[in-house]
Amino acid sequence: MRQTALWPALAGVGVILCAAVLAFASATVGNAAPALEVPELDGQAFDLSALRGKVVIVNFWATWCPPCREEMPALDAFYRRYHGQGLEMIGLSTDRPHDRSDVTKVMQSYSYPAAVLDDAKVNDFGSPDVLPVTFVVDRSGVIRAKLTPDQTPVTEKSLSDAVLPLLAEKPAAQTSGNPGDPNAKP
Repeated sequence: MRQTALWPALAGVGVILCAAVLAFASATVGNAAPALEVPELDGQAFDLSALRGKVVIVNFWATWCPPCREEMPALDAFYRRYHGQGLEMIGLSTDRPHDRSDVTKVMQSYSYPAAVLDDAKVNDFGSPDVLPVTFVVDRSGVIRAKLTPDQTPVTEKSLSDAVLPLLAEKPAAQTSGNPGDPNAKP
């Protein structure tokens, strides 16, 4: 009888694990970026879908991850240089919520926004299977690059190669309700 009761529980765990793997698998180059809504450490709301028209870097990291910490200065320098040109960024710490003070302490050295992944209201990315992992999302919400230490590490050059062509693209023109507006689409 105990074995019979155990199977539904195991099946449920399997479904949850498969869903998490599939969610992160959908975060692939060429696909629309998964939904992501999370409060930043400073209390501001981060909503990836609300950032259409901007290029967005989504970086998954942890305080205990040496490769994550090694790439943070390059991410910060790039963010500082291009933030005023249409670049947004979020550093998503995979640390546990009780380690929030460690995350906050690390982020005091950097200017880009950060959040704790467990605080996400919506996280269709799921949990990463490797750290660090960085996604570059274009102005229309499509993932254009995935950077990982074993494939393409985050460096000034890899960020420039992935992001600068996207920043050079003009945002889609907004339709105007004013018929006399020379920028209005026909």
